[in-house]
Amino acid sequence: MKYVLVTGGVVSGLGKGVTASSIGLLLQACGLRVTSIKIDPYLNTDAGTMSPFEHGEVFVLDDGGEVDLDLGNYERFLDSTLTRDNNLTTGKIYQSVIDKERKGDYLGRTVQVVPHITDAIQEWIERVANVPVDGKEGPPDVCVIELGGTIGDIESMPFIEALGQFSYKVGPGNFCLVHVSLVPVLSVVGEQKTKPTQHSVRELRSLGLTPNILACRSTKALEDNVKTKLSQFCHVPEENIVTLYDVPNIWHVPLLLRDQKAHGAILKELNLLGKAVEADVTEWTERTKIYDSLQDPVRIAMVGKYTGLTDSYLSVLKALLHASVACHKKLVVEWVAASDLEEITAHEAPDVHKAAWDLLKGADGILVPGGFGDRGVQGKILATKYAREKQIPFLGICLGMQLAVVEFARSILGYKDANSTEFEPETSSPCVIFMPEGSTTHMGGTMRLGSRRTHFQVPDCMSAKLYGNAKFVDERHRHRYEVNPDMISEIENAGLSFVGKDGTGRRMEIVELQNHPYFVGVQFHPEFKSRPETFSIVSRSYSSSFWVSRCSSASKWQDEQSFDKWSGKWNGNRESLPERQCV
Repeated sequence: MKYVLVTGGVVSGLGKGVTASSIGLLLQACGLRVTSIKIDPYLNTDAGTMSPFEHGEVFVLDDGGEVDLDLGNYERFLDSTLTRDNNLTTGKIYQSVIDKERKGDYLGRTVQVVPHITDAIQEWIERVANVPVDGKEGPPDVCVIELGGTIGDIESMPFIEALGQFSYKVGPGNFCLVHVSLVPVLSVVGEQKTKPTQHSVRELRSLGLTPNILACRSTKALEDNVKTKLSQFCHVPEENIVTLYDVPNIWHVPLLLRDQKAHGAILKELNLLGKAVEADVTEWTERTKIYDSLQDPVRIAMVGKYTGLTDSYLSVLKALLHASVACHKKLVVEWVAASDLEEITAHEAPDVHKAAWDLLKGADGILVPGGFGDRGVQGKILATKYAREKQIPFLGICLGMQLAVVEFARSILGYKDANSTEFEPETSSPCVIFMPEGSTTHMGGTMRLGSRRTHFQVPDCMSAKLYGNAKFVDERHRHRYEVNPDMISEIENAGLSFVGKDGTGRRMEIVELQNHPYFVGVQFHPEFKSRPETFSIVSRSYSSSFWVSRCSSASKWQDEQSFDKWSGKWNGNRESLPERQCV
């Protein structure tokens, strides 16, 4: 087994995750099988209980693991299926060691950071690195490990010590360290400064790790004299120093590394030159060119609670991007804070209220993503109502689907107090209720998590067609509340159809509104399985190119006559759609 460790220095947020993903992609393009491990030095067992403002979105895996968003990058870049064990945290390590201590595994010995914690880290890495994630038999060839945080952080010290021991243990030719560092340019002098990287490498070396490759983040490519200086003071060959300069989108990063032969340097360090083939990134390059050339915009209003931090909805954004590229449309996301749509904002900040509604009304499609808590719920309901009444393409994910049911019950069925018991426990019209197996006392890992099967109830419904006329589909979940099964018949009789259910038939998974161009809600999170290279009309991502293409043709539905003519033509077959609405 070969290992590539990616560390970061100087400041956080340099893009270690994208760098690690890009390295994995290039090694894959060279014919190697690759797996990934993300190390997060925080004490939390996993990312499940963290606020999106604290740590970005919580990415959910097939096995129900709630992990760091970087694992989403790994899955999207490598088209792999990871497990919860691919995300290693301080909490997991200490918990495993303490569990062993309580069982008497260390009986008679003092349990210490060295060797017990460091040994547990190394054992975890070796075990997980040998688990295939590409659906093939046998262990992978290379494991790319990303160490979160910044070199020098006190919480990452046990991991650095363990990785230093590990590099010695596996020996030369089996371990390659890529250090991502910052080379800033001071506006006063306009010169690329190497001192921060020098200090970072010095710190790294003092802790027992020596970088083989430097990946320098800067606004522009490194000048030759800067590379020479870094090579001299950091003891890294010039040909092993690459620049990760600013690019229009992250899809360029693997190409940057390829053009600077970073994969060749890694293969050389790992003694894999004889096994690897020439890196073939033709499809990736073509997709990147298409992305850069897109001109025709499609505007999607993202009505959410955490709009101040786009990483809170990172996977949704990536799925929309995959869809827009497949449709040859330039994605424009209009961020609409749900609370700004509410009446209270109209009184307190009328300008903010008007601006939010202007964005919503100018959008080609409206997306209400998942979330927790009651802040902004009324705004999401108002956005859903607007999409339903004005025939605007709508996609509700998780909470978005639940609120679509609540809005329908209020507006169509006349239940003015219809609500979710999450927000109004005493409501007389509980459209959304707490799941029976959920926990009211513990937060971490107690939701309905991971891959679950949804069975299509109506063979010719739009959702089944989008999944290639499938009878069922497996998607990832993360929720505590669900649509009340006792209200289903009444809701369906009024025109809102639950076309997807779980195996018991009591859990509502997909809802569609009749006589609407595209009004769909899903209880699962399809964005977690979106992949750029597998995107098509029957993509695994339900935030699909089909929906985006419909959004881009929204002008067809603005007058009733055009809408009637268009909707009468749709019969569930792809061939019957107008040409511009197909990928």
